[in-house]
Amino acid sequence: MSIFTDKDNHRLTISQLLNKIDSRVQHTLLELETFIILILSFIPIGTFRLMIVKLSGVVIGKNTRINMGVRLYDPNNIVIGEDCVVGEGVVLDGRDKLIIGDHVDIASEVMIYNSQHDINSDKFEAVSSPVAVGDYVFIGPRAILLPGVTVGEGAIIAAGAVVTKDVEPYTIVGGVPAKPIGERNIKNLKYRLTRKTFFGII
Repeated sequence: MSIFTDKDNHRLTISQLLNKIDSRVQHTLLELETFIILILSFIPIGTFRLMIVKLSGVVIGKNTRINMGVRLYDPNNIVIGEDCVVGEGVVLDGRDKLIIGDHVDIASEVMIYNSQHDINSDKFEAVSSPVAVGDYVFIGPRAILLPGVTVGEGAIIAAGAVVTKDVEPYTIVGGVPAKPIGERNIKNLKYRLTRKTFFGII
């Protein structure tokens, strides 16, 4: 009989104990990776930051700019399209799939999460759902997107909004929780967010 118990004082078999140890090691390595990427993201050279984010496992399209202080959780599940801008201090959660389209402008300190605790679980377990952001979306400063939402093409998320439900294409949403407050007039969007210079993308 095992002498080891979990946090709820349930006895663990050797196999369960080894699984918990392996999970703890993997979690610690992921935290270390997150910390290293965060530290390196403050280097004021855009090309270097982009290289670090790509090496971490994020798939990034052409001409996308990553600003300083970006925090990535489990970057292997994150895909960012072409000609995007990711602002300073943005949190991108890859604990489930996070797909960001082309020409997406994510302002400073935006948080996009796809994992959260189940408040109705007696063990307060983590649950996750993928998040998708369509082409030509603008997400205003300090907005928060919660797990499972899909933001349609051309939609606008106002500053400070908390998005808990899907956002229809070309809809402007704001508030807590975010609700429709308007509609984008132009539907045939073709603009570009970044431009190449001698020293990289700006």
